[in-house]
Amino acid sequence: MPLTDAVIRNAKPRGDKNSRLSDEKGLYLLIVPSGGKWWRLDYRFDGKRKTLSMGTYPEVSLKDARERRDQARRQIAQGVDPGESRKAMKAAQADRSANSFEVVAREWYAKQAPSWAGSHGDRIIRRLERDIFPWLGGRPIAEINATELLAALRRIEARGAVETAHRALQNCGQIFRYAVATGRADRDPSGDLKGALPPVKGGNFAAMTEPSRAAELLRAIDAYQGTFTVQCALKLAPLVFVRPGELRKAEWAHIDLNAAEWRYTVTKTGTPHIVPLATQAVDILRALYALTGRGRYVFPSARTPNGSRPMSDVALLAALRRMGFGKDEMTVHGFRALARTVLDEVLGFRPDYIEHQLAHAVRDPNGRAYNRTAHLPERRKMMQAWADYLDGLKKDAGRLAVLAPRAA
Repeated sequence: MPLTDAVIRNAKPRGDKNSRLSDEKGLYLLIVPSGGKWWRLDYRFDGKRKTLSMGTYPEVSLKDARERRDQARRQIAQGVDPGESRKAMKAAQADRSANSFEVVAREWYAKQAPSWAGSHGDRIIRRLERDIFPWLGGRPIAEINATELLAALRRIEARGAVETAHRALQNCGQIFRYAVATGRADRDPSGDLKGALPPVKGGNFAAMTEPSRAAELLRAIDAYQGTFTVQCALKLAPLVFVRPGELRKAEWAHIDLNAAEWRYTVTKTGTPHIVPLATQAVDILRALYALTGRGRYVFPSARTPNGSRPMSDVALLAALRRMGFGKDEMTVHGFRALARTVLDEVLGFRPDYIEHQLAHAVRDPNGRAYNRTAHLPERRKMMQAWADYLDGLKKDAGRLAVLAPRAA
C-alpha cells in the first residue's frame, strides 16, 4: 500500500539492521538503526539495477519524494540515467574549470529533457553527438567563437542537410545562452551567424484542402481494410484535428464520453487543452472502447494489445500510403490544415475560435492568453458543425463546397 505521512512519522528502527517502508514505483523509505530516514529509489537502466538517493525525511516530505521519483522516471523514459545525470551536474558545479561545450550541453540537456517529448529529446542529443560534439565538444565553451561554430555547421550543410544545420544552430544558441546564465560564458556567438546559412526550402505538411479531394480521402478511410484500431484513429483524426502525436497517445483516462470532452496537456506548449467531441466522434470512441478500453491508450500499439504502449508514430501515415495517398498529397498533420481552411473559408467560424481549437497561442486585445475554457460553448457548436460538414462532404462534395452555411 502507498505510504502516508502518519505511517512515516510513527515508523521506528527495527533492531540493529536497516529496514524499509515501500511506497510506489520503486520509491521506499530506508530506516537506519540510529533512527534516520532516507528516501531511496530503485530503478533499472540498460538492464542494470540501480538505487538513487532522494534525500532524508522530514526535510524531504512524502509529496516531495514522489515528485523527485516522478522526475527521475521521466528521465529514464527519455533515455537519461538520473544517477549519471546527477553526477554530471554535481561534477559541473564542483569543477567550473571543466566547462567544455559538451559538459555544458549535457547539463543543459539533462535539465530540459524531462519537459520534452521523448522523441524530440532523442533527436536533439543525437544531433549534438553526431554533428557538434566531435568538433566542439572538448573546447571550453567560453572560448568558442562564431567562426568555429560556423565551421561545424558547414560540415552539416555540405552533406545537404540544411534544415539540420539550422536546427543545430538553434540548439547551440540555447546551450550558449544557458552557459551565459550559469556563469560559464560571457556571450552567445550563435547570434553572429544570422543569415550565414542558406535558407531552408519551404515545405508545409501535405494537406488536402479542396472539398472534392478531402471527400475522396474520407470515403477511403471508411472503406479501410486494416485493423479496427487504425481505422478508428483515421476516422477520428479529421474530427478532432489535433497533432498526430497527441492523437496516437490519447488516454482513456482523459476522455469523458458522457461529457463529450477530451482533456489533455498539449505536448508542444505544456498547456491544458479541451477538445469538444462531436456526436460522430463519441460514437467512434464508444465502439472502440469495447476493444481497447481496458488499457491505458485509446489507440494501443499492435505489438502490445494490453494497451500499455501507444500506436506507432508511422502507423497512420503507413495506412494513408496503403490507401494510395502519396506523401505529397496528405499527411496525418494535414487534417489540421484542412480544418483550418474549411472552418474559416467555407463554414465562416471566427479565426480565434479555430486557432484556440488548434491549440495555437491565442491572446485577447489586452495581450492575455485565453484559458482552455475560453469560448467553449461556441467551440462545441463549431466542432459539431465541422463533423456534420464532413459527413455531408462524403455524400456530395461539390454541393457543400458552394452551399455550406456560414456560421453566425
